[in-house]
Amino acid sequence: MFLRTNLWISYREILVEIAMAKSKLIELRPVGHLTTDAIGPAGKRVFYIQAWKEDRTVTLIVEKVQIQSLAVGVEQFLADVNNKYADLPDASATYDEDQMHVHPPLDPLFRVGQLGLGYDPDADLVTLELRESPQGEEEPAEDLGVVRLWCTRSQIRAIANWGLEIAARGRPLCPQCGQPMDPEGHFCAKKNGHK
Repeated sequence: MFLRTNLWISYREILVEIAMAKSKLIELRPVGHLTTDAIGPAGKRVFYIQAWKEDRTVTLIVEKVQIQSLAVGVEQFLADVNNKYADLPDASATYDEDQMHVHPPLDPLFRVGQLGLGYDPDADLVTLELRESPQGEEEPAEDLGVVRLWCTRSQIRAIANWGLEIAARGRPLCPQCGQPMDPEGHFCAKKNGHK
């Protein structure tokens, strides 16, 4: 056993942590909490996904459209899981808004390029896999970060519903062209550029 930050951890845990650091893989299994949030004024918000397990917090930057796509994908994914494993109870979609905001410090590991979902039927856990967006065309895939967040089906459904809620709190959409409108108006192609 080794002493680290006043906690006893096993040699195996240190090897796993070293291997994950080399491979740029972070895995929290299971997370204690999983959320998404947006910070900033409408039209200039930055969206985050944040998870924590005990004293470890992981924060990532995502795009609004990724949160919206995740919400749709989660519902389809959970429907498939329920069809395959019919004896599972339904996942709850409820959440407490006060608990769904991200917590400081907001020190994101990276900007997410790809999201994926997986399921472990033995543990009844869903994995949300988030892959780093390359900074340039030449960046090798093995140099990119990967985060796997293992959560309950209810946790993933809650983040999906909360994600749709925060995405809807942005700028209103133009009824003509469907583009977001700023408070001072916007260039509407369907109105031939008139505000």
